[in-house]
Amino acid sequence: MALDVMALPWEVAEKRLQEAKISYETEISRPTRDFFPVDEHRFYVVRQCLRADGKLLLTLAAKQLPVKEV
Repeated sequence: MALDVMALPWEVAEKRLQEAKISYETEISRPTRDFFPVDEHRFYVVRQCLRADGKLLLTLAAKQLPVKEV
């Protein structure tokens, strides 16, 4: 499989993918409820799937905020 970027902050993962010249696409996962606050500016890779065409599909999710940051 290609470079493993699971659980990395998006900025770090994107830099590694670009340095390795790996083609990728992203999709954003959003919670169905807003019970827990999230930081829409801090994304993490929560899923990666190598497609048949060789491109990585990365699912990003916003970081959940600790209660003290709300």
